[in-house]
Amino acid sequence: MKLLWLLVGRDLAQGWRSAGLWLPVAFLLLVASLYPFAVGPDAALLGRTGGGMLWIAALLASLLPVDRLIAPDRDAGILDQIALRGVGEEMVVIARLVAHWLSFGPPLMLATLPAAALLKLDGGTIAKLETGLLAGTPALAALGLLVATLTAGLRSSGALAGLLALPLAVPLLIFGAGTLGDGSGAAIKFLAAASLLLVAITPFAGAAAIRAGRE
Repeated sequence: MKLLWLLVGRDLAQGWRSAGLWLPVAFLLLVASLYPFAVGPDAALLGRTGGGMLWIAALLASLLPVDRLIAPDRDAGILDQIALRGVGEEMVVIARLVAHWLSFGPPLMLATLPAAALLKLDGGTIAKLETGLLAGTPALAALGLLVATLTAGLRSSGALAGLLALPLAVPLLIFGAGTLGDGSGAAIKFLAAASLLLVAITPFAGAAAIRAGRE
């Protein structure tokens, strides 16, 4: 467990140095600031569409650091050095998944509050949006990391990762936006189930992809 948190701390520090911690937040706030200019100042329209727009912004923001999750350490040989010390690739992927979520999940949830004020969202919509992000951002982190492990070492891996992740993230976007108008709670349950599934399979699939790339 100590080794896991050492790896998480290293990945968080690396993300801070590469602007990976604040870039998704800046992107979300920028989109929320520009959206009223695109659709007009109608408060009713902003209230109806703003929550879904924030989900799209959160999805795109989660993809911004994808090209820096695996490829730089792979190219620098750091993953090989970690493996030579007897640390399994699954442990590396778990640590990176935790660090990736911590670097954009909670900050995005905090940034959603001023963004919601810009979009004139009511209290109930904000509560549903925050609950949905709490359940859905682990899935976004796992999906981004999984795609990063699959595309590491390929030319233009960042663009390719985005192209692969966007179609796969459509169900998450549907369930996430669905939580805003769903009174039965079914959408949030599907979203939480998708997060659990992706978080469970990412360490094993990502580790297999890293080993395959090494060979």
